[in-house]
Amino acid sequence: MFSGIIEEAAAVVKIEKDKENLHITIAPTFINELKIDQSISHNGVCLTVVKKDAETYTVTAIKETLAKSNLAMLKPGDKVNLERSMLMNGRLDGHIVQGHVDQTAVCTNVKEEQGSWVFSFKYNSGQGNITVEKGSVSVNGVSLTVVNSQPDGFDVAIIPYTYQYTNFHQISKSTIVNLEFDIIGKYISKILKQQVNPQ
Repeated sequence: MFSGIIEEAAAVVKIEKDKENLHITIAPTFINELKIDQSISHNGVCLTVVKKDAETYTVTAIKETLAKSNLAMLKPGDKVNLERSMLMNGRLDGHIVQGHVDQTAVCTNVKEEQGSWVFSFKYNSGQGNITVEKGSVSVNGVSLTVVNSQPDGFDVAIIPYTYQYTNFHQISKSTIVNLEFDIIGKYISKILKQQVNPQ
């Protein structure tokens, strides 16, 4: 379980393909605090540390994960948003993020507004995911508030701190991002569908 508050945007140092899997090696500043089997959110995707040395750790993304996320597009030098799992005795500063990416979206516009930025995203609404005005959404693992909610898109406003300390500064028009929709909204959406189309 995560909160969507990014600890660090760390660089990918190596990508290794193994059949349908990708082994992704990353160099974070908190490497000394990690251990094998630990769960870490990578651009919003929960992956397990499978190998570690003094400077880097490696995670494995399987075919299903690669199909639903932007991890297959990573290359050495790219920054990945990292968050370790929540401590149960801490404050929930963002919102409940499971680390299970629902689908990707494309950035359709970036507008600078004299000290902040508004990013616009479009996604395939055929999968049944929705946003609501002032609701929560996770974009590349970052907990954000939805503005201008549409049936197939939304905007988010980014403050300078988030722009600098996450990989939002690398997002431009046509960039593909990972989305995880609010878990409460997903449950409500499913309940309503079952009432309309009972099985």
